[in-house]
Amino acid sequence: MADHITDVAIIGAGIIGIAAAYFLKRNTPDLNVTLIEADQPMALTSAQSGENYRNWWPHPVMKTFTDRSIDLMEDLTRETGNRFNMSRRGYVLATRETEIGALMAELEMGYGDEFATRVRVHEGSGKGYQQPHFADWQSAPDGVDVLRGAGLIRDMLPWYAGDIETVVHIRRAGAVDGQQMGQEMLERFRAAGGQRLQAEVVGIDPGFVLSLHLPKGGAEKLAATRIVNAAGPFVADVAAMVGVDLPVENILQQKVAFEDTAGAIARETPFSIDLDGQEIDWPEEDRALLAEDPDHAWMTEAM
Repeated sequence: MADHITDVAIIGAGIIGIAAAYFLKRNTPDLNVTLIEADQPMALTSAQSGENYRNWWPHPVMKTFTDRSIDLMEDLTRETGNRFNMSRRGYVLATRETEIGALMAELEMGYGDEFATRVRVHEGSGKGYQQPHFADWQSAPDGVDVLRGAGLIRDMLPWYAGDIETVVHIRRAGAVDGQQMGQEMLERFRAAGGQRLQAEVVGIDPGFVLSLHLPKGGAEKLAATRIVNAAGPFVADVAAMVGVDLPVENILQQKVAFEDTAGAIARETPFSIDLDGQEIDWPEEDRALLAEDPDHAWMTEAM
């Protein structure tokens, strides 16, 4: 027998769970929605985000999905006076390759019928290219700019390495304060009557009856008509509780941050990805030591 009943139980209060909870309550005010999280909201993977957004995916379905998501973020930005500091300097893919047929094919796949009008190629001249000085997201251009040639790239985007030959600059992309955005949606969710429950989901019985462990000990049962699995790195564990084998792999990513004391990177630099393989420029003595160690020799190889 359940201790509580809800229409929708959302498992996980990261940015995805909070967004699902907020929009369910906004679109269906009478719906009883319970947001469940074992820890504080946005305390796990959402706290480690690069806090970037982009509408670039080499598939039309994902392109449509991310465009719609950005539409919703823009609505919130207008409503809150940009509480979460949305900017739009873009998202750059950079490479030393001059043959970019594969990249252009991905762009064409993503943009479909709009490819001819939304993707602009610049060779020899930067005429028509707007540099990424857009703290105000509403002033920024849309579509994609493709810059070709090291000289042109150095003129337009001087912070990139001199041997970069091609830059794909996705324009509907930028940065956002994810914590502030999550807090805004969570406040709106609770103001609309949404319920937040701090508990760990340890099992799900048939009929979506959730077994919960409470922070101070004790257990409860929550019966839900529907559940939303927004458990982040535990999404497969929650799926297994309802008998679903979800083929999800968690990949640990590490970040290194250092102060740019030389001022080499301008503040308006878009979020940038180097598409080419890299090697760490070890001093020769360090490289030799690493190469001799079977557990660390990989650090001397191409990545």
